Amino acid sequence: MHARIVVAGASSGSGKTSVACAIASGLAARGYSVQPFKVGPDYIDPGHLRAVTGRDALNLDAWLMGEDELLRAFASRQADVAVIEGVMGYYDGASGRGDEASTYHVASLLGAGVILVLDASGTARSLAATALGFQQFRGDSRIRGVVLNRTKSDRHERMCREAMAEAGIEVLGSVPHDPGASMPSRHLGLVPAREDASVARRASDAARSASEHIDLDRVLDLARAAPAAPAPPLPRAPQEYTIAVALDASFNFYYPANLDELRRCGARTIFFSPLSDARVPDCDGLYIGGGFPEVMAERLSANAPMLSSVKKIIEAGTPAYAECGGLMYLARSIRDGRSHAMAGAIDAESYMTGRLTLNYTEGRVVRDCAVSVSSARFRGHEFHYSRTDAPADARLAYELSPGEGISGGRDGIVQGGLLASYGHLYFGGGAFAGRFVENLRSSCRAR
Repeated sequence: MHARIVVAGASSGSGKTSVACAIASGLAARGYSVQPFKVGPDYIDPGHLRAVTGRDALNLDAWLMGEDELLRAFASRQADVAVIEGVMGYYDGASGRGDEASTYHVASLLGAGVILVLDASGTARSLAATALGFQQFRGDSRIRGVVLNRTKSDRHERMCREAMAEAGIEVLGSVPHDPGASMPSRHLGLVPAREDASVARRASDAARSASEHIDLDRVLDLARAAPAAPAPPLPRAPQEYTIAVALDASFNFYYPANLDELRRCGARTIFFSPLSDARVPDCDGLYIGGGFPEVMAERLSANAPMLSSVKKIIEAGTPAYAECGGLMYLARSIRDGRSHAMAGAIDAESYMTGRLTLNYTEGRVVRDCAVSVSSARFRGHEFHYSRTDAPADARLAYELSPGEGISGGRDGIVQGGLLASYGHLYFGGGAFAGRFVENLRSSCRAR
């Protein structure tokens, strides 16, 4: 893949998701194949990019993945053009002391030009000072132009453009303020497009409308100026085992790369819905990712046959991996004012706290588990508004530093073939996926 462009923001909330979707939608409407990517560990924004392109958006997180794996993940998808949405503000990364894991870091690794999205509401000439500061903060900022977002009138847009021209900054578009185009959000950010078809349609409609206000010809010129990227291949094993993956409105927080790695290491993935299916399909392993089980708790609790099916699979010792929302689903109940019965495969209760836990985490595996042997080190992240009280004698797999986990910096309940944690892991590179598939192999041989 040669052509690529990064869409960055001055800060969170500047509108980079909307502009990235608009650019992707506009290019797709012209007949180009568009591959979306998302910088950082986010699960929700990629769903909106998927809604406007029809392609899964891969995450590019230099801290979580490492630089080599990031380049390999980028090269794993082929298309006419890549549209890469940034994370937070352009220079925001793993710490305040450097650029690691920032959108700037990723843009530099990819050799990509950057479009900076600026929220123009409440300012005009001062916006040029902001743009100039971003452009000059690094010797080669890679910023090639800006998109003005939420302009209030023709006069407002003209004033912003005049100021940008004086500063020598190219304006690539101006998207008018449209209150009706804003995407619904809640405690973890935007409502996922997979959760509600009307959200996906609204995202697509808003993107089409906004794309009319962006100079797509110029965006293509900038995208095509990027150098060719290497495409190092990885060997693939034959798919001998089957992993059932929970995927519906309640569970949809997955890195596409995690599923790719499981397939590459020898597993076939099949999908089921804890909301609407009666049972887990026949499988050799189970994977329940994150999502919003607390939002769907009443419907999940009402599907007693599925809860029973999941519990039986866990109790049978089938290799299983659950993250965050998956952990909550396997507990006895989820409590948010009311208590909703869950699978009860783990002797624990989950409850909503109203306090966000959001961390990059580092840790050491201290107990053999579904995805790793002990002593391995890893990087991951936490992203939730809940707690899960595990029993005092719970066997925990991880020691975190930093990180909260389930209990005081410890995470990952190990129970038979199950590993259930708050932390999210990236499987790229094969170590975690390979271990999980090896456990499937051992489990099948023991039957």
